[in-house]
Amino acid sequence: MALAKLKEKSKRLYTVEEYLAFEREAEERHEYIDGEILLMAGQSDEHGDISVNLVGILHQQLRGKDCRVRSKDAKVKTGGFARKPEESTRGMFSYPDLVVTCGEVKYHDQKKDVILNPKVIIEVLSDATEVYDRNDKLTRDKLFNDTLTDYILVSQDKPQVKHFIRQEDHSWKVYTYLGLDKICPIESIECRLELKEIYERVKFSRKTLKFLKEIEKL
Repeated sequence: MALAKLKEKSKRLYTVEEYLAFEREAEERHEYIDGEILLMAGQSDEHGDISVNLVGILHQQLRGKDCRVRSKDAKVKTGGFARKPEESTRGMFSYPDLVVTCGEVKYHDQKKDVILNPKVIIEVLSDATEVYDRNDKLTRDKLFNDTLTDYILVSQDKPQVKHFIRQEDHSWKVYTYLGLDKICPIESIECRLELKEIYERVKFSRKTLKFLKEIEKL
């Protein structure tokens, strides 16, 4: 589950180690951005269905490969840290909706609960976090996670997927897939996301259904 809503902000800046100590004891999940600890809220039914569908799709396609998919409770560390994490208040720890790693998973410390080498990150967008996921989080992940090859944004309110792909010169290209008949290939892990499978059980509004019928005529 992605950051659903920024409910609270800490009044002072916390170091990376202070955040990790707090988070490992907390009953609720929090993300960390440059010293601030942000409380995460729950997910909608649509968000839950889409996330579970994505896990099922990728789990099946990754069987027998040297890659694995994780969801919901997997933290990812994203750059901006000093050599001494106990003194640093820079950087980001986030909970992507899904993260794919390949080969040996590298961790922040011996607790093995913070991933350092994500290959594919998938975020299911919500009204509360769409700007955050599209801007700050996306920018940080692309700039500071050298192992990241694909960043994928999945809409809740319409069958749309935006796929950002790292190029050899470290620039990024984006491809947009709109409509239940579309397929989003993820060549880096030899997988493909069929939008009709991503949005199974998801009910769209009349407005969205009307829009989809209109684009089918184009």
